[in-house]
Amino acid sequence: MYQTKKVIVILPAYNASQTLEKTVSDIPSLVDEIILVDDGSGDETVNIAQRLGLSVYKHEKNLGYGANQKTCYRLALNHGADIIIMIHPDYQYDPKLIKYFVEFICDGYFDVMLGTRIRSRQEALAGGMPAYKYFFNRLLTIFQNLVTGRNLSEWHTGMRAYSRTVLETVKWQNNSNDFVFDSQILFQIVAQKYRIGEIPVPVRYFKEASSINFRRSLKYGLQTVVYSISYLFKKTKVNE
Repeated sequence: MYQTKKVIVILPAYNASQTLEKTVSDIPSLVDEIILVDDGSGDETVNIAQRLGLSVYKHEKNLGYGANQKTCYRLALNHGADIIIMIHPDYQYDPKLIKYFVEFICDGYFDVMLGTRIRSRQEALAGGMPAYKYFFNRLLTIFQNLVTGRNLSEWHTGMRAYSRTVLETVKWQNNSNDFVFDSQILFQIVAQKYRIGEIPVPVRYFKEASSINFRRSLKYGLQTVVYSISYLFKKTKVNE
C-alpha cells in the first residue's frame, strides 16, 4: 500500500558532515525524497548533501533544533508528503528500519511511530548512551507518562514518523525553537488522541555523532518538566 503514498525523509542537520553520507546510504529505496535542512553548519554538510542529490535548504544562521524541524515539516508538506519520517543525520538511528515505520502507518495501525532506544538499561549503556542521559531519559519519560496516561518507552527519540494528517492538524508552528520542541509536539499529539506506536531501534553513540552536552541536556529536562506541568494543569493550550 505504501507504494501509493509519497514518503519523504527529513534530516534536521547541524555539522553532520562526518555521518551524513552513511545515514543517507542506509535509507531504503521506498523513500521518494530526502529533504535536508541545514541549521547554519560550519562544516561541509550542505556540500555533501548537494553531492548526494538531496533537496537542500539552508538557514543562514543557527536558529535552533526546533526551528530546524519546523522548516523540515513545512517543506515536506509543501512537497506533497503523505508520510514524513524525521531522523537525525548523525547515524545514531538505523535508517533501514524506516520501511517498518511506513508500513505501520500505511496499514492504518498508527498515526505516529517512534523509534525507541530503551529496550534495557544494559543495552542502552552498552550502545554508548552516557549514563546521565539514560538516567534523565528514564525519569522524564516516566514523568511524562504519568502526566499523560500513556505508556511510551521513550519520549525523547530522534527517529519519528508522522502521517500527513497529524502534521496538518497539530500546531507545531507555535512550539519552541529549542530542543523541547520534541516533547511539545508529542504532548500535542497526545492531546489530539492520535495513535502512537513504537519500534525498538539499536543504540549507537560514538564520537562523530552529535549529542547535546550536560548543560543543554539539563536545560532541556527542565523545560520538559515545566511544559509537562503546564499540560497537566491545562495552563498551556497545547494545540494552539
